[in-house]
Amino acid sequence: MPENLPFEGRLALVTGSSKGIGAATAKALAAAGAHVILTGRDVKALEAVEDDIHAIGGNSTIAPLDMSEPEGITRLSSAVRGRWDALDILVLSAAYLPTLTPVTQIDAKQFSQAIATNYIAPQALLAAFDPMLKRSKAGRVIGLTSSVGASPRPYWSAYGSTKAAFENLLDSYAEEVERISEIRVAIVDPGATRTDMRAKAYPGEDPATVKSPEVVASRLVGLMTEDFETRHRERVVNHD
Repeated sequence: MPENLPFEGRLALVTGSSKGIGAATAKALAAAGAHVILTGRDVKALEAVEDDIHAIGGNSTIAPLDMSEPEGITRLSSAVRGRWDALDILVLSAAYLPTLTPVTQIDAKQFSQAIATNYIAPQALLAAFDPMLKRSKAGRVIGLTSSVGASPRPYWSAYGSTKAAFENLLDSYAEEVERISEIRVAIVDPGATRTDMRAKAYPGEDPATVKSPEVVASRLVGLMTEDFETRHRERVVNHD
């Protein structure tokens, strides 16, 4: 591992860390010295991420979690509180993309899963880990969003509406904790990135034409080292 470890001794929890931006961010945080809690539904994929982290001398803990199950978040927070006193970094990366369709044809089951994963689960995580974040000397909450949350687009409403609600939730939380804690909240739009979700939405796109998850992860870790003002927003635009 490199000698420069800005997050040595700090604890990070990254949702959706079995693949894509979440996995890349977890690895980057571990490389920067953090102990990273890896969450996701795919245990084998989480184990692969953990192997990569251990290969560079980093530290992590696997915590399988279905974001759409509130009981799972309760169990997770209980386990984490039993082992650690403070949570320094919470990265809300997990998301579910329903089939792109007109508003009038949205599949109710998929829509419910999107609401549960993209909106209800982040609220439950904030509620569960707020006490631990407040005990951190520099708590950071980073939420990943999409441009369709702020700019509605045809056929994207089932996903975009959950991201709009997600952003409102994080902005409200940021305002509530700003003056009573050291917690700072940022909402980051990763932009076009080489992920499975992107491939699902744009099946004809050449993956080589968009940036890798590692580019986004590098920026997220860089942002977490900065003393940014809460309710910070930015879009990651640079490419490989």
